Amino acid sequence: MDLFDSNNAERANLPRNMIENSMFEEEPDVVDLAKDSNTFPTFPTLDPDEAAYEPRSSRLLVRGLGENDMDDDEEDCESSARLLGMSFMNRSSSHRSSSSPYVRQSPPRSCSRPSARTMIVCVFVLVIAALLTMVLYFLPGCTFTKAGCPPPNSTNGELFPWAELRLPRSIKPLSYDLTFTPDLDRMTFTGKAAIKMSVLHNTNRIVLHAANLNITKATFKLDNGQASDVKVLENIHQQQIAVKFPEELKTNQQCVLTFEYNANLSHSYDGFYNSSYIDKLGNKRVLAATQFEPLSARKAFPCFDEPSFKATFLIKINRKPSYMSLSNMPKARTTPLSSGLEQDEFEKTNVNMSTYLVAFVVANFTSVSSSASGTQVSVYSVPDKTEQTSFALDTASKLLQFYNEFFEIEYPLKKLDLVAIPDFLAGAMENWGLITFRETTLLLDKNSSSLEKQVVASVIAHELAHQWFGNLVTMSWWNDLWLNEGFATYMEYMSLQEILPSLDTGNLFLTVRFRALDKDALNSSHPVSTEVNTPEQIEEMFDSVSYEKGASILLMLNVSLPKEQQFKKGIIHYLNSFRGSNTETMDLWNSLMQVSTPLRNISEMMSSWTSQKGFPLVTLSRKGDMATFSQEPFLLTSDNTTKAPRRWNIPITLVNDSCSLAPECRQMFSLSEKSVSLKVPESVKWIKLNYKNTGFYVVDYGQDGWNAIHDALSENISVLTAEDRASVIHNTFALSRLGRVPFEQVCYMLSFMPNETETAPVTEALLQLNSIYRLLDKRQESDLASRMKTYILSQFGSLMESQTWKEEQSLSKQELRSALVSTACALNNDGCVEKAKSLFKNYTESNYTNKIPGDLQQAVFAVAAQSEDSWKALLTLYATTTNDAQKRKMLKGLASSQDPRHIAWILKAGLNGDIIQTQELPLIINTVCHGFAGYLFAWDFIQVNWDRLIEKFPLGSFAIQTIVKSTTSQFSTQAHLDQVQAFFSSLKQRGSQMRSVQEALETIRLNKRWMENNLQAMRKFL
Repeated sequence: MDLFDSNNAERANLPRNMIENSMFEEEPDVVDLAKDSNTFPTFPTLDPDEAAYEPRSSRLLVRGLGENDMDDDEEDCESSARLLGMSFMNRSSSHRSSSSPYVRQSPPRSCSRPSARTMIVCVFVLVIAALLTMVLYFLPGCTFTKAGCPPPNSTNGELFPWAELRLPRSIKPLSYDLTFTPDLDRMTFTGKAAIKMSVLHNTNRIVLHAANLNITKATFKLDNGQASDVKVLENIHQQQIAVKFPEELKTNQQCVLTFEYNANLSHSYDGFYNSSYIDKLGNKRVLAATQFEPLSARKAFPCFDEPSFKATFLIKINRKPSYMSLSNMPKARTTPLSSGLEQDEFEKTNVNMSTYLVAFVVANFTSVSSSASGTQVSVYSVPDKTEQTSFALDTASKLLQFYNEFFEIEYPLKKLDLVAIPDFLAGAMENWGLITFRETTLLLDKNSSSLEKQVVASVIAHELAHQWFGNLVTMSWWNDLWLNEGFATYMEYMSLQEILPSLDTGNLFLTVRFRALDKDALNSSHPVSTEVNTPEQIEEMFDSVSYEKGASILLMLNVSLPKEQQFKKGIIHYLNSFRGSNTETMDLWNSLMQVSTPLRNISEMMSSWTSQKGFPLVTLSRKGDMATFSQEPFLLTSDNTTKAPRRWNIPITLVNDSCSLAPECRQMFSLSEKSVSLKVPESVKWIKLNYKNTGFYVVDYGQDGWNAIHDALSENISVLTAEDRASVIHNTFALSRLGRVPFEQVCYMLSFMPNETETAPVTEALLQLNSIYRLLDKRQESDLASRMKTYILSQFGSLMESQTWKEEQSLSKQELRSALVSTACALNNDGCVEKAKSLFKNYTESNYTNKIPGDLQQAVFAVAAQSEDSWKALLTLYATTTNDAQKRKMLKGLASSQDPRHIAWILKAGLNGDIIQTQELPLIINTVCHGFAGYLFAWDFIQVNWDRLIEKFPLGSFAIQTIVKSTTSQFSTQAHLDQVQAFFSSLKQRGSQMRSVQEALETIRLNKRWMENNLQAMRKFL
């Protein structure tokens, strides 16, 4: 799945509830779904005081997931105090009315000294009270109810037969026969699922997944016997159902479980969900689509919803004649039904698939098609946008042919559909044979810029690579998600460099490697391959570590292998060895090792990169003719949890002043020890490590080494490649954040920038300096922010002024111009602002015929949004345009407004989803937070609306990660740190344990530290 729908990494992803564990376990409810289950009482609404102090025993907990999470001690004690009718727990007056029975009473104004007898009695009473408190604390709350406590782990007296999150391995699904009947008027659907299974081990139960399904009938048939009704038990909290049998099922027996059920179409972005759009005549059109990765197939049909349970699928869709339907396989036949509906039956899959890859769509789309390597490739869209599909069709056909040849394995299905869904949260989803996309990541009109084509081509390349990495060979469990996503990300850039070199994806790949380093430098990061258990942990694996770091270490491995094509041979061997099955990380390393010549222990080398978080800091020091290379973890925050010394097997690449540009100049050695010394002639003036930044590490050259590189660049900026110059800039800022390089040294290293004209170094420097400017601005260091603005404009002013405002053909120059103009206008450079206003005026007054170049649109729309009239004109344009890429830039422009009324309106509109689709809310929040007027608005907004946000986006999802990061990453004061910590702590199971929260808190602390350490230096230097 591609979370990202732009090269700015504005990505998003699907709502799930965190399971809370407690020291005292209650068993989960088990529901007999075959009966009418109105078994849950309606509880009266709690008053605010009661809601704030929910008794521990009121929460349903699941056995077997650990016994760790406890509520705050204060809450526990106060709950006990209330039960005892005691008044010694004193809350602040702001939270308690004067009439509260728990207000501490004022002592008498005079008192006599108590006697020894009185003291003994008081101590005795307190001991008894403490014992009673402990007893009542550990008793479940239902003890004091009229009905009493139900039997453990039961509903209707039935014990649920399984206690683990992962399903038992005693049953293997072989095939699914699925029938769906969606009602797009009532937004419901009915379903029938017949699952054929094989018994692997003797068992008296079958446990599988289902969520939010009302099962009305279930039957079971063993081998060739008769089908009989069975009772279905449900563990709601683990989204599991089970059937128990009085006699054991025997190994090698086969059986069929059939379920009939109904459900609501989902109103979020996962499962079988409803979507809508407005056509060009103003009519609302509805459709239904699926998004099952990672854990939502169970919301559409009962299934074994884990990646390793692969099976075949036969799918039938009953629909109104006015709709069409699509699924993974080609349509076999359409049959009229007596109900007036039509049934589309699709061919049975000719490959075994994981459930998260199943997909179907019911809509009234149109398509364009062509043939590539014997496979029919089609692009589907709403009818009004058919003319925007040609680029996607051409690109997908080229990529399919390229991957067939590169992997030496033919794409196994008869057809490949690419479908643009109007309301879709992720960037795209790699469903086998039916890839779904956001409209912005698939559709382009004839006036689209090369940058927009780069975005669409990158997402298509990513999803097509998944047809091999992820679909043909699938990770066994979500802990190795990187085997899917890291590979697809790597192949996305590699393939486009081969078939569409004009799209210049090299700079894009370099940028995402820098950002992956930035994220992985946090102590709250995680290993590429790491244990995950809960749904929220699985959602959180969809991040830049699994995607970009995974791709980065594959690039590093590829360039370190001694012979050309060795990496390619290794992955072909891997795909052939495991096609149709599931793998773990070690399977990949073993496959690569088997084809390596000379034989190398790739597993030992690469395990250091996948099994531990973070990356190394390599330090180079020279003395005479000796150069010492040493490594240590790059730790922005000290890690007290790691006892053993952390080391990596690092393929070090280097160039020097005698030869530094051509690939043949590159020298290489492996650094696996803490340090190693090599002889280097004293005549070598400087050494640059990590040639073209293909390694996943940061380098510190020491004061003398940095000065030597600075002098070389000042004398001749072309002495290093553009990638290496960008690497120098990134590493300098990273070391400043670490505290190894002072701010003055950073600015000293940037002194060559006025001579810089290449995209990669300029965009990296602008990104880093803009980040500091925004921190100063949000910290209300107005004078310093103004001086930083002057510094940026002085460093890049001549390059900014040299930019034209007409169409530019070179994609690299478009990237450069976009970054320069956006920065200049955001810093209120008079010339930039006036030119942008003029362009927007000409655009509107010409009835939109005088086009704004695509790479300048974002800057122009952001300037236009600062005036009332232009903001309204932009909003009208947003509502009427059908160019989705342009529409998104307009939305970012609208969100750039510094008018508080506009900010409040657009945040609310994004949440409500009527005028602006809710899928765009993470983008809106991110953009609003860039401005001084909006960042506190956005922070208040997510606090007030948190519960609505996690209804729409799953806890841990990339959308929630983006929202948390956007609203907190520019805080740098203790006051804001305390606010953020207090808010997320108050959420408890509604988000307090998310990794993104830990990242947010760590980032604020690091911002605070950097500001405190560098404010004085900035006052002197700027």
